[in-house]
Amino acid sequence: MPNTPKAPGYDSPFSGLDLLSSAVVLVDENLVIRYLNAGAENLFAVSHRRLIGARLSQLLGDPPGLTSALNNALLKNWSYTGQDLKIPRTNAEALHLDCTVSPAEAAGVRLLLEFRPIDAQLRVAREEQLLQQQQANRELIRNLAHEIKNPLGGIRGSAQLLERELADPQLREYTEVIIAEADRLQDLMNRLLTSHCMMRPGQLNIHDVLERVRRLVLAEFPELTVRRDYDTSLPEITADREQLIQAILNIARNAAQAMDGCGEIRLRTRVARQVTLAKRRFKLALELQVIDNGPGIPDEIRDKIFYPLVSGREGGSGLGLSLAQSFVEQHQGMIDVESRKGRTCFTILLPIIDRA
Repeated sequence: MPNTPKAPGYDSPFSGLDLLSSAVVLVDENLVIRYLNAGAENLFAVSHRRLIGARLSQLLGDPPGLTSALNNALLKNWSYTGQDLKIPRTNAEALHLDCTVSPAEAAGVRLLLEFRPIDAQLRVAREEQLLQQQQANRELIRNLAHEIKNPLGGIRGSAQLLERELADPQLREYTEVIIAEADRLQDLMNRLLTSHCMMRPGQLNIHDVLERVRRLVLAEFPELTVRRDYDTSLPEITADREQLIQAILNIARNAAQAMDGCGEIRLRTRVARQVTLAKRRFKLALELQVIDNGPGIPDEIRDKIFYPLVSGREGGSGLGLSLAQSFVEQHQGMIDVESRKGRTCFTILLPIIDRA
């Protein structure tokens, strides 16, 4: 019987990788797949004959942060480790994997990707640790805001009393500055404490919320283009309307400001299936994305973008995204971001509860 011909790119120099228990994928400088070992075929339930010569995105989709990390690895010839990457699959539950990327120089191969499945218990532990860190950050900021608010009132009151005693108008200018800055700090403290207000949940259509956000953003940035990409089959969700409007508006306004009000924002909704949020499993969830074509989030703050008082814009308070994250978490949801030059995508996942 004649030997079965091998697919292009399945060269013998790489056959030793089939002995590894982990899943290995080799790609060239264009992120085109050149080899999959047996472990990768088993993990992804695919045949190498279908994927050799295909783009890596055909196998992995577009997990947040992975594409930009791979491009950086190619450009700077460095390694990268990604944790808890979510790989969607058409007829099965999404895979959660750790990925290690190593530069390689052999037979047209530039990167070696090694994937390891994450145990469900470990994934829950990571999520719980992240929630604890976020809770600690919020408590710290709330306590700090309370401590600052009290002396601010005394400073403002003293400045007003002093202003009445000053006859020289030029000296009053200094007290006016003190009062104005005290008011500005007071407003900042109030915004820091806003995220702890009581929720008022009710049934709502997410597209009504998005249309409200769209009108507000366009009123503030008339040169902006805001496109809709809605899944109109989505059911209603139980949520606090005002909190959701504020959370999405903060994200969209940040995007508009980053583009100086002249770029494009896309509001996209889809349904996600079999999603784990806040350690609970939901059959259905709302996937809401705010996508812009701006300059991207600076590398130095990308991992801290949701921290309070962290801003990539001069004069920014750094509270918008922190409040957005807090509001989403109060809805048992999750918010994540993927950013590179020309495309920044904030993804919000909210549970869809079956009212029946």
